[in-house]
Amino acid sequence: MSNTETIRVYSDYVCPFCYLGRRSLERYRQRRADPLAVDWHPFDLRARKRGPDGEIDHAVDDGKDEDYYEQARANVRRLQERYDVEMTLGIATDIDSLPAQVASHYVKEEHRDAWEDFDEAVFDAIWQDGADIGDADLLAGLAGDVGLDGAAIRTAVADDRRRERVSELFEAARRQGITGVPTFVYGDHAARGAVPPEQLERLVEGT
Repeated sequence: MSNTETIRVYSDYVCPFCYLGRRSLERYRQRRADPLAVDWHPFDLRARKRGPDGEIDHAVDDGKDEDYYEQARANVRRLQERYDVEMTLGIATDIDSLPAQVASHYVKEEHRDAWEDFDEAVFDAIWQDGADIGDADLLAGLAGDVGLDGAAIRTAVADDRRRERVSELFEAARRQGITGVPTFVYGDHAARGAVPPEQLERLVEGT
């Protein structure tokens, strides 16, 4: 297992392009002859608009107007068709993903073999079901669905030290030059956006 190749992925669950990018990555992984591990790193798209209680303050100017969101919706629809992905939501502007990212970090650190199943469950919950992944009870239920202890997820989400650790990872991503998601990194090369499987193949295999 130690010789398995690994692709590093920066993403935020509230990013529809991260969901589409993961679907593209899965297509690439499925057609590879050799396994490809995923090393997930969290990224925070809500940092500037998150209030102290996790509410999203739309009064904060983040440079994204309605024209931006309309173009984003159009791009999501285009990629849905390209990758044949059904999505209930197109854009999620009112959901705070910090609790989900804290939960996912806990699972990655403590139950590594279950992380991909949990990651997929969180993505599906928001983009397939339109669920609020900022809700600890929802996250606990998702954990139970993949064989994990829901109570441990609630504890992790409420743990200030774990939240601080995830915040440190947000800052580390920015220091490393990650400015948007999804970003896929392999070796010294990177691809940003919900790129097609063929581009991920070129990134990893150089073909």
